[in-house]
Amino acid sequence: MTYLSRIRINPLRAESRRLLGNPRAVHGAVMGGLPGAADGERVLWRLDADDPHRPHLFVLTRSRPDWSHIVENAGWPGADGDHAVIRDYTPLLARIAADQEFAFRLTANPVQNTATPTKLTPTQEAHLTEAAGKRTRGFRIGHRTAAAQLDWFLSRTERWGFTVPASRTDAPAPGLSEPSGALAGAPEADTRPSRPAREVRITERRRHSFAKNGRGNHVTFHTATFEGRLRITNPALFTARLLEGIGPSKAYGCGLLTLAPLPGRQE
Repeated sequence: MTYLSRIRINPLRAESRRLLGNPRAVHGAVMGGLPGAADGERVLWRLDADDPHRPHLFVLTRSRPDWSHIVENAGWPGADGDHAVIRDYTPLLARIAADQEFAFRLTANPVQNTATPTKLTPTQEAHLTEAAGKRTRGFRIGHRTAAAQLDWFLSRTERWGFTVPASRTDAPAPGLSEPSGALAGAPEADTRPSRPAREVRITERRRHSFAKNGRGNHVTFHTATFEGRLRITNPALFTARLLEGIGPSKAYGCGLLTLAPLPGRQE
């Protein structure tokens, strides 16, 4: 069985501020809510802080969790209301079908792989030295501009089992009508045709940096939160992405795709 949880976070508490500022700390708190550390289980989570007065932590797990430690240390343990809602995910999975449309939200780490990065980080330099004379898969470089992040997302939706319909009302925002296939740092003067506006927008972009295991080399990555409307084209592929996540950095709050009924529709 699969469970989707929503946990209310009190941003004024010391533990909450630690969680809001460090994805590694959230990962530890999430894994602490699973029995037996849920060995081998793929856990997806996302911390939504668009409402700074009441952030929410969403977690997708295969085993039934217990979030009492998060509520006690970072929530409102004595207040009214649902502090941690845990729902069976099976009814939603049963409704997945071709041509179904949903509103969606996804925080992802848009990246590209390259064998010749223009600027190496200390970690990449060490990796390059160790790999001298060996065949490697290249380096994972994060997209840093909104245009490149959006292009990363739209160029991959088919392989994830869905499409994002063309926008019915809005023209592309300035700087986001990038040509298909654009990469971060591509020349501005590009003669390729622009991608039409789609029913998606980037609502938040962040740079994360923290020491791995609390010491040593830093983990640094860029995230983008996408919101919009999608249409399912391949139910099997789409279900796999719901359960397994999208893109890298899943341990640090990326990859969880959540759905909601479209405004004005009954689901």
